[in-house]
Amino acid sequence: MTLLPRNLLGMAVPPVEQIRPQIAALCWRKKRGQIEVLLITSRDTGRWVLPKGWPMDGRTAYEAAAVEAWEEAGVRGAISDQTLGRFQYDKPHPSKPTQRCEVTVYPLRVARLEPKFPEHKERRRKWFSARKAAKAVHEPELAELILKASAELGA
Repeated sequence: MTLLPRNLLGMAVPPVEQIRPQIAALCWRKKRGQIEVLLITSRDTGRWVLPKGWPMDGRTAYEAAAVEAWEEAGVRGAISDQTLGRFQYDKPHPSKPTQRCEVTVYPLRVARLEPKFPEHKERRRKWFSARKAAKAVHEPELAELILKASAELGA
């Protein structure tokens, strides 16, 4: 029997493969002078996340982030080619080792939300204040990034 390393809470930590790059869109709007962030539910756990995915051949990272925002959240809007930052998380797999992912995040100012989009039957979406969005996500680095980004976007 192989013993897994343990984290600070004493919980077993599954082995991690190499860090894999992903891209995400931080979908935002200004409402009553305040920044709001659109979060979606993940398909597997139902946790609140940003629309994200793998890099795409033939597209820049920010273009791929815009595609993910459309497919996963039905977002139409203007994406920036300037990154807001990065965060890491562990992507579990039932039959493979956990993958460590580093996600580069691009801001996408939402012009409209379409009622039907490729994953509309698989996800929920909800607008949050930046503070509540930061509390809703599970990754501390992402929470920090949301708060920092909202201050920059709202300036």
